[in-house]
Amino acid sequence: FSTMNTSDANNTPQCYSLKSPPFNYTRPISSAYFSTIFSTLGITSNLIAFIVLVKSFRRMRNRSRSFFLIFLAGLVVTDFMGLLVTGSIVVSFHFTRFNWRQVDPNCHFCNFMGMSMVFYGLCPLLLSATMAMERFCGINRPFARSTNMSKSRTVYMVLMVWLAAGCIALLPLIGIGSYHIQAPGSWCFFNISSKGSDMVFSLLFSFVGLTSIVVSFLLNTVSVVTLIKVCCGQDRTQRSRDHEVEMMVQLILIMIIASISWCPLLVSTILLFPDANVVLKLLLYLRFATCNQILDPWVYILFRRAVFKRVYPRFDWSRSSIMTLYPYFQETARRFTRSSLGGNLGSDETGETTKSNVTSPSTLKSPD
Repeated sequence: FSTMNTSDANNTPQCYSLKSPPFNYTRPISSAYFSTIFSTLGITSNLIAFIVLVKSFRRMRNRSRSFFLIFLAGLVVTDFMGLLVTGSIVVSFHFTRFNWRQVDPNCHFCNFMGMSMVFYGLCPLLLSATMAMERFCGINRPFARSTNMSKSRTVYMVLMVWLAAGCIALLPLIGIGSYHIQAPGSWCFFNISSKGSDMVFSLLFSFVGLTSIVVSFLLNTVSVVTLIKVCCGQDRTQRSRDHEVEMMVQLILIMIIASISWCPLLVSTILLFPDANVVLKLLLYLRFATCNQILDPWVYILFRRAVFKRVYPRFDWSRSSIMTLYPYFQETARRFTRSSLGGNLGSDETGETTKSNVTSPSTLKSPD
């Protein structure tokens, strides 16, 4: 990747080669109000979520839950930094209207912002897939996971996700793709094109993002079915299972939010924006993607048993209480999981089955 001096009209720097500021684009979606509200709300939300996570981690005694909290902390820190870095650039542009060609004649600042957009965009998707893998192993292979997993290894996994996203973001600097100024002139992003290396990077970005979403969906589906099978059995390891249910609910919500927020941009990138109304669509899809960073922290802030107990303290939120209220659901779930997941869950289920055989007669039910 080479940079050129703007004084020569024939040697325009690459980030200005397709579009050059100033832009005459005054759509409401590109106004300063959108950027300011989104950035402020997102940064505040992630800061609150991080404080809640730190307090929960200090009180946490459940080992698998502590691993999950480390991943959540990585996700919150990523979203917070993404909004802080990119939001500060966009908001400052709207209020100062600085000239990119004068402030950044050699595209260094534009490349930095483009890298930030790609890095902080892919990290939440990759982290969601990594969290789905961790929960899949924790639910389906608990003993294997417990012997190989530690807090330091969980931190290394988060760092590896950041490294992978960083390597992808650096590719345009070595010639695979390119970062360009985008209308209305407040941000930089990679060039979505059907030509040459730009097409390669566009497809790579979409492939990594969509693959992360698909992997999350498949692993979470299997984990939920397995967890239903365990939870619909006799009332055993109650506290541990309640934590697992809580983690799965949070993870599924994170996956749904990421899918809704990112799929429009990722799918459109694969289609390479064949129509002429590309500027408006790109801005609109970017707003959708930003919603992911704003809504993610509220999943953990709101969807916790501690919050539910405060909202409705008279209700018993334990799994046994919920199942006794809906015996038909319990029986239906048992039959479904028996037919879909025949056999044992592994060594974890074997130990629990032994416990159920010595359950007191008062808790035993007649066989189906």
